[in-house]
Amino acid sequence: MNKRWRNAGLYVLLTIVVLALATAFFDRQPTTKVTWRYSELIQEVENHQVAKLNISPDRTQAQAVTQDGTRVLVNLPPDPQLIDILTANNVDISVMPQNNDGFWFRALSSLLVPVALLVLLFFLLRRAQGGAGNQAMSFGKSKARVQMEPQTQITFNDVAGIDQAKLELTEVVDFLKNADKFTEIGAKIPKGVLLVGPPGTGKTLLAKAVAGEAGVPFFSISGSEFVEMFVGVGASRVRDLFEQAKSNAPCIVFIDEIDAVGRQRGAGLGGGNDEREQTLNQLLTEMDGFEGNTGIIIIAATNRPDVLDAALMRPGRFDRQVVVDRPDYKGRLEILKVHARGKTLAKDVDLDKISRRSPGFTGADLSNLLNEAAILAARRNLTEISMDEINDAIDRVMAGPEKKDRVMSERRKTLVAYHEAGHALVGALMPDYDPVQKVSIIPRGRAGGLTWFTPNEEQMDSGLYSRAYLQNQMAVALGGRIAEEIVFGEDEVTTGASNDLQQVARVARQMITRFGMSDRLGPVALGRQNGNVFLGRDIMAERDFSEETAATIDDEVRNLVDQAYRRAKDVLVSNRHVLDKIAEILITKETIDAEELQEILDNTEVKMAAIA
Repeated sequence: MNKRWRNAGLYVLLTIVVLALATAFFDRQPTTKVTWRYSELIQEVENHQVAKLNISPDRTQAQAVTQDGTRVLVNLPPDPQLIDILTANNVDISVMPQNNDGFWFRALSSLLVPVALLVLLFFLLRRAQGGAGNQAMSFGKSKARVQMEPQTQITFNDVAGIDQAKLELTEVVDFLKNADKFTEIGAKIPKGVLLVGPPGTGKTLLAKAVAGEAGVPFFSISGSEFVEMFVGVGASRVRDLFEQAKSNAPCIVFIDEIDAVGRQRGAGLGGGNDEREQTLNQLLTEMDGFEGNTGIIIIAATNRPDVLDAALMRPGRFDRQVVVDRPDYKGRLEILKVHARGKTLAKDVDLDKISRRSPGFTGADLSNLLNEAAILAARRNLTEISMDEINDAIDRVMAGPEKKDRVMSERRKTLVAYHEAGHALVGALMPDYDPVQKVSIIPRGRAGGLTWFTPNEEQMDSGLYSRAYLQNQMAVALGGRIAEEIVFGEDEVTTGASNDLQQVARVARQMITRFGMSDRLGPVALGRQNGNVFLGRDIMAERDFSEETAATIDDEVRNLVDQAYRRAKDVLVSNRHVLDKIAEILITKETIDAEELQEILDNTEVKMAAIA
């Protein structure tokens, strides 16, 4: 509740207390309305009209009770004969009690109901405001979870496939445990470690492992928990977090998704005094300001390092920037061994083969893969996870679940079979291209059929693709559409190749405008980039060339696409008998793996594609 509500509540409570005390006080006073003079009292006693007399302790007042029960108040003079007169006329004499217990009991009884009503009203107001009273008192407090003795149950043994990142953090843990070994030769503890990588690569898992290994107090918080709609709250929470951390140093502070609070300053309109920037300014000061933060190591994670403020990235704040990238073949194999713990695998399960079939998978993807395989095995009432379930799980993760219940006409089935056979045959006969992994005409997701290729690990890790590879990629993408034209005629082609055509156009334009692979334009990049690319994220480009250059780009794109079209068509026309055989098997079996396709090619005379 706000201040006005609190003041109103205090005024109401004070008023109720005063009224209750006043009521109790007046209730304490005698209810007698009739008074006598002292001479009248003596006369009534002698006439035997008084049955009892209650005398006050100081003998200044008395209450006479008549024979009919009437109570009369009398002021008493200091008369020593009064007691003898009362005794002679058989009047009962008593002295009034001196304590005020009745008064206080009546006062508390009067207060009980009003106070109870006020408390009920207070709780109703708090509930109606969603607990805003408590929140208002704790706005400036840090929401970090504190573990004085971290019990994450995760160690570096549970982290696999990212050995370089693990080594960097192992040194940090070693520094916390054996600081003397480093300080003796003048080494200083790193103040911050920034974990950078795509989602699912294990950044948060690494932080949990550090907490489990270090054995020092561990503070964990998300970047979004600093900032509120109220001005100054974020900066106050940062101060409170570091005050707690300094009192428990040496310790580790983990900030997940730091890009929520660490974005570059001055990027908005209307100046740079918004709440998020104030929070970032306070964070910069606490990490490496005038006082410093000896003994506190900040570990932060983000998948958007391109938007972080330059002051946050400098040495002295985040001294180490560790890239946690997608694992290679060896790393995926180690990750699979970790996630295979606790799962009942059949003897035919080959983790090495699974690793080779899953290029580009992150640790989270591999964990999900084995979990999907376990779910499929349970659904099929099996006691073990076999290789069939794992292969089905890979296909499910990459392309979606099978739609076996969809009814396909024979014509549509034949069309999809020739389309996928065209992709597979062109890919298999192109020189220096990725080998075909699997061909299927079973609908998955939005695709009527799919052809999988096994990417080259070295090319994926380096991101370096040759001009010949890109030309082969365009030819393979056009193989499905060309197969439809050859078998069914140009008038019967379908929209099934729409994604293939988009891929061909994108690759051809990138070859001309980004990779400098045009004979006419030469090695020049065209189009200003409106953002930084990170780990494969697409960027927007702004046109910075003339109309004449734009026309030349369009001509060069058309030439590349036409060249890829001719190469793919030559392959399919020259090997029409192989195309028919692959399509026939697909219509019958619905799926062909790499070994079956290679057997078909070995047992049939084929003509390889010409080099571009």
